[in-house]
Amino acid sequence: MRGRPSTCCFTGHRPSKLPWRYDERDPRCVLLKGRIADAVEAAYEEGYRHFLCGMAMGCDFYFCECVLQLRERRPDVTVEAAIPCPSQPDAWPPLQRQRYEHLVARCDFETLVSQQYTASCMQRRDRYMVDHASLLIAAFDGSAGGTRYTVEYAMRRGISIVDLDIPT
Repeated sequence: MRGRPSTCCFTGHRPSKLPWRYDERDPRCVLLKGRIADAVEAAYEEGYRHFLCGMAMGCDFYFCECVLQLRERRPDVTVEAAIPCPSQPDAWPPLQRQRYEHLVARCDFETLVSQQYTASCMQRRDRYMVDHASLLIAAFDGSAGGTRYTVEYAMRRGISIVDLDIPT
């Protein structure tokens, strides 16, 4: 087992790759959030106490919110925001930026992976999370992109992966 034995990280798609895009009232989104919450609870029951989140829009936000809810019931849980660069949310819609800022403020730790945006800072953030965890929870449909990169990297690193189906 690689990484930290009690640390879990997460990867998942952004709204542009989700069938419901930004409509979180969509029953498929509600179902996925339930699957994420169940996976987070199961990770806790298996001994995971530290959770790493890459803080991207979409599935990362769902994961972070689930872990923060778990922390309300389980005070031994810690949440770390793995931030690829300071400008990550700058071009996002205002409500998503506010959500990001609110979530980061509620995390126990912040790790800034790169001091400025670079072409590789997102992958560097993903590698940081996988390298510091022994479990990856993934909401992944198989398509190319950052989520696939993270899942494949986790497979090469030999960490356990819980793959959550994305409702279609």
